[in-house]
Amino acid sequence: MTASIISPESVQTLEAFEQDALRTAAVLRERGVGLGERVMLKAGNSTAWLGTLLGLMHAGASIVLVDQREHVETTTRIAQRAGVKAVLVDDDAPIDPDLQPVTLTELLMATAGRPVHDRRLDIDAWGDLDDGLIMWTSGSTGAPKGAVKSGRKFLRNLERNADQVGHHSDDVLLPLLPFSHQYGLSMVLIAWLRRCSLVVAPYRRLDRSLLLAGISGSTVIDATPASYRSMLNIVHRNPKLRSCLDSVRMFCVGAAPLDSNLVDRYVAEFNLPLLDSYGSTELGNISFATLDNPVACGKAMEGIRLRVTDDDGREVAPGEAGEIEVDTPDAMEGHLSEGGALVPLPSGWQSTGDLGHLDQHGNLTVLGRKLAVHRMGYTLYPELIERKAAAAGCSVRVVALEDERLDARLVFVVEDEQERDPSYWWGRLTEALPQFERPNRVLVVGEFPLNRNGKPDKQQMAQLARADAKP
Repeated sequence: MTASIISPESVQTLEAFEQDALRTAAVLRERGVGLGERVMLKAGNSTAWLGTLLGLMHAGASIVLVDQREHVETTTRIAQRAGVKAVLVDDDAPIDPDLQPVTLTELLMATAGRPVHDRRLDIDAWGDLDDGLIMWTSGSTGAPKGAVKSGRKFLRNLERNADQVGHHSDDVLLPLLPFSHQYGLSMVLIAWLRRCSLVVAPYRRLDRSLLLAGISGSTVIDATPASYRSMLNIVHRNPKLRSCLDSVRMFCVGAAPLDSNLVDRYVAEFNLPLLDSYGSTELGNISFATLDNPVACGKAMEGIRLRVTDDDGREVAPGEAGEIEVDTPDAMEGHLSEGGALVPLPSGWQSTGDLGHLDQHGNLTVLGRKLAVHRMGYTLYPELIERKAAAAGCSVRVVALEDERLDARLVFVVEDEQERDPSYWWGRLTEALPQFERPNRVLVVGEFPLNRNGKPDKQQMAQLARADAKP
């Protein structure tokens, strides 16, 4: 079949789509975007986002990806720290007008009727950049970090990915993920590298996405465990949608721990497992389960090494849990300093902060990350959210309650000697945090309960949160 870019609004061959991306690159160059210039792209999933991404790659820009829903102040700090030449946004993206943003609609209008002078998309110059991509990740400590990545290394990592999983030119990929993050971006560019079809679906409306899967004949779906739970519930409520998944040959999953019960349910319903995976923004995609080896997160990709170590850094035996360490040629170049320069990543084995174990065949099982919260397709860290809230004048401790249907529910325990109404603090926190970090519930206490060391006792606060959540 002819490779196409498919969305609810349009269907376009990949070749025609690339011609439009070349027009976008020409407009960007006219606006002063030259080789190595840093450009922020802050927009949601759309064909315009994809065309702009390819146009920036062709122009040889250093692409600074920011989630569409990131808070205004954080976005401004990122733009200043990276020293961006231009800021490209959705019409409704939260943005400071002082950054002089250009909307993707404006770019599209400027491309209308423009002749194409370049014969093909050429990303060699972009690939040579050490900072071809700058992606922002919230570490478990400190402020969000800019992971600086070589374009060529990033694409080589995706080639390893596609080779191991088995993507081919006849596939129709349907990623139900935000494109501005590692997992979603990987699938978008794998479709381009493998010259297969890509479906740009409204991934927050899974019912509509299922209909689009059926119309397009999607063969590979990538999503989070929470999305797969919701999809299963949808087809059980509306059995007519079940046939929309008849063409799927692989259900791939990542971005959060996967429970075996959900895998069993997919095997029972579709006679296909959920194929788990492991990776990170800093280190790239690392290991994948496959149809031939549907075990946990599978084996490390060719050229990448995995080991599991104890607290003293000694490698443990197969089956024994410890911290996952990775040695990969596809790792980021380093982090972005406060001044916008590259702080190189040391070579060799990298600690991940994730717990897991390897079996005797080298298959990786990931047990989770200390204090990690998985929500709306994002991995969040309560301590970082607490610091963001503190910067906005809210003394908060965040308790994550696991909810099989809705990912983690975040209960914010606010310390307020005046014990003002939770709605007051809800408003303050909503202003301070992006949507995916906002609370499900707010509890107000006169002062935090303390443990014997005089520190806020999160166990007691978790008990308060669970008691408040009971019907």
